[in-house]
Amino acid sequence: MLNKLQTHHLIFIMLDGLKYSTAVQQMGYMHHLVEHGLAARFKVKSELPSLSRPLYEVLLTGTPVYRHGITTNHSVRLSHEQSLFHLTRQHGLTNATAAYHWVSELYNKAPFNPMTDRYQWNTDLPIQNGIFYWEDHYPDSHLFADAGHLLQTAKPDFLYVHTMNIDDEGHKHSGNSAAYRNRAIAADMLLAYALPYWTSLGYQIIVTADHGMNDDGMHNGTTDDERDVPLYVISNKVQPGVYEDVVSQLQIAPLACHLLNIRASNAMLPLTILQAEPVPSV
Repeated sequence: MLNKLQTHHLIFIMLDGLKYSTAVQQMGYMHHLVEHGLAARFKVKSELPSLSRPLYEVLLTGTPVYRHGITTNHSVRLSHEQSLFHLTRQHGLTNATAAYHWVSELYNKAPFNPMTDRYQWNTDLPIQNGIFYWEDHYPDSHLFADAGHLLQTAKPDFLYVHTMNIDDEGHKHSGNSAAYRNRAIAADMLLAYALPYWTSLGYQIIVTADHGMNDDGMHNGTTDDERDVPLYVISNKVQPGVYEDVVSQLQIAPLACHLLNIRASNAMLPLTILQAEPVPSV
């Protein structure tokens, strides 16, 4: 798997609402890769507030909320920052996304119109190839199929894949429910189906989340259940294994730039995550 990975192709998978403890306990395929030296696992501390739209902007621009100004889920406007979509386009790379419509509202069009904006093909926009959905129960299986279609047709250097079903189940049933845990298992099964093929095409992989979920079926606060999320990396540029040091969420965007072999924006923090060492295996 790893010896086929190219240094400039990346698929960034964001599993909305997946807390770290649930990922560790339920995602058997991802931990199979970790155990066999094919993936790295980190614990990430999300920025605050632990809300979706503000953290989408954190993940894709590497900037904190006080700077980027997307402070609530109701902040419907285009980003003022340089996102991974802007940067890949500026460096001559192609990009694509299969994502929730708030991603379109941050980087391409705001507000989103379902009748005209579901499919977006425009190389002059930050997101050059986009398939967007707007209902939280839109099946993750269909979303992965959308991503596969983009890989086949657009062949992007950078693909962002954004699922919503884990978050949806958490809000309906809480972050300590069978429904929430089972949805994480279902996402792991989709990864088990997709990743062997995607890595065979030469793509490096990032899998992470924006925030977690508490026992009340909410997030916005400062608890570990709401802030601690997983980060898995499959790349020749990152040593596999389990890393115990907690990583800032502001490191993920510059890490993506490093994997894509492009210059990070001036607003991003210096990349320090690669200075850490995994714990020795027993």
